Amino acid sequence: MAVDLLFRNVDADVADPVECWPVEAIATALERGGLRHWSRIVKAISDDPWGPLARDVEQALGYVQAYGVRPGLTRALQRARETREQEEKRAVAHEFRELVEESGLTAAEFATRIGTSGSRLSTYLSGKVTPSATLLLRARSVRDRAQRAAISQAKEGHGDSRY
Repeated sequence: MAVDLLFRNVDADVADPVECWPVEAIATALERGGLRHWSRIVKAISDDPWGPLARDVEQALGYVQAYGVRPGLTRALQRARETREQEEKRAVAHEFRELVEESGLTAAEFATRIGTSGSRLSTYLSGKVTPSATLLLRARSVRDRAQRAAISQAKEGHGDSRY
């Protein structure tokens, strides 16, 4: 039988999206809700692991008496954040590979122009190491300058690849 859940003293309805629930409603769902309520919360956390709902769940987990639910939601929150972080690292590595390719430079030339070694660049391209935001901006700038230089050289008919 499904657990019916009622919120008291909060301006929310169980049917509302969980992202709209105040912390008190989340706490109520954790303490007196059922699997369908917890599943909705976990799904929303997976969609936005560092968003307002995730922060509210963290807050509620700090004081609710939901002994069986607390470890599961804590793990779900951690897993969602780890998964998202891995996705973001893959996206940065992918962008770095595109920057090198779009620049028209060799990996060694690109590495030199962003101020790093070829082996360090390789770790960025593989996703083993995530570059700083500053280095990502520098890499975009190198790509842009290399593309402008290539266009200029094509117009002038020169073969020098320096910019």
